[in-house]
Amino acid sequence: MKINIIVGSSVITHMKDLFFKFYANLPLNLRKEIVLDLGTEKGGPITWEVAYREINGNTELGNEILSKLIELKFIPTSSDK
Repeated sequence: MKINIIVGSSVITHMKDLFFKFYANLPLNLRKEIVLDLGTEKGGPITWEVAYREINGNTELGNEILSKLIELKFIPTSSDK
């Protein structure tokens, strides 16, 4: 099931900030680990390092990765407390 959410740029910026804070505290040896598998059509397995590059590069894939990480609660948000 795919969920399309339309959000403002400030919400996206907040989500990215949450990701970058989480990534900064991620141990170096875990950054090469696969965190998502988006299927072969979208690039296959995604490591934390790939997620960082795509999200930091503001790519369409980066936005999809960020949404999926938030949806799966891999990135803690204030509503997760």
